[in-house]
Amino acid sequence: MVLGAPLVPVYSFGENDIFRVKASAPDSWQHLFRVTIKKLVDISPCIFWGRGLISARSWVWCPSPDPSPLWLVKTAELPPDRNYVLGSHPHGIIAVGTVCNFATEGTGLSQVFPGLRFSLAVLNCLLYLPGHREYFLSCGACSVNRQSLDYVLSQSQLGRAVVILVGGANEALYAVPGEHCLTLRNRKGFVRLALRHGASLVPVYSFGENDIFRVKAFAPDSWQHLLQVTSKKLLSFCPCIFWGRGLFSAKSWGLLPLARPITTVVGRPIPVPQCPQPTEEQVDHYHTLYMKALEQLFEEHKESCGLPASTRLTFI
Repeated sequence: MVLGAPLVPVYSFGENDIFRVKASAPDSWQHLFRVTIKKLVDISPCIFWGRGLISARSWVWCPSPDPSPLWLVKTAELPPDRNYVLGSHPHGIIAVGTVCNFATEGTGLSQVFPGLRFSLAVLNCLLYLPGHREYFLSCGACSVNRQSLDYVLSQSQLGRAVVILVGGANEALYAVPGEHCLTLRNRKGFVRLALRHGASLVPVYSFGENDIFRVKAFAPDSWQHLLQVTSKKLLSFCPCIFWGRGLFSAKSWGLLPLARPITTVVGRPIPVPQCPQPTEEQVDHYHTLYMKALEQLFEEHKESCGLPASTRLTFI
């Protein structure tokens, strides 16, 4: 038996009499201005999901094939009769491959996976700034917190696909060209999410993501590395020293990505049963299956993406 709490009405007489307020007519420019400001600073819509209009996704950012080509490779069909949780790796510095492929139509996402509605999960801090927030919402992004992800995957219409950068900002510390080190061994929240909603897990790997910037790496026992780790815990991002190319010349120093190809390979879906309260054994089981599927995906496509056969994927 569940006992409810009684509702007690309370009214404060005179509350509206302690200040004088300038009221505006509903059709006046002053009222329109106030409503516009409220919409711009209100972050409540970010808790759920963005607009994700196809037209907006088409013009927000469509990368050209020159100088840095972006490719989206499908290895298996993703039928729109179910939901999906895509784990995207690696994060790199700014996750160019993931953003361009899953938050825009630059590589024809809606044609490659027809019938699916993709939502790229991003940090809350990226949805706080007016303008910046609208940019991400127009791409269909949503907050990476549990409430938002549960909301997206609990919709009655199937075909929802949530894209999560599992390694997060911590992987920026290992975004060294030629290295393939993923923060994954203890990242299991996305598996619990999939189990709660019965959404299939899909591994995704972006070959070349770590090659578009040069990064200054510090020794694990150095004070600089300690500062980066501490900042990650306090501020949810890692301050990194990185550089790319300049605006007008590929040989100059700057903060634009280097002209390197990025190939994002979407793996085969892993069926997951729906368990509203998954056990740790279930989470560990499907987490292990996911890691094996991701490693297999890496091994199958590394040579076709220009990596030596001796290259190995490392989990930390």
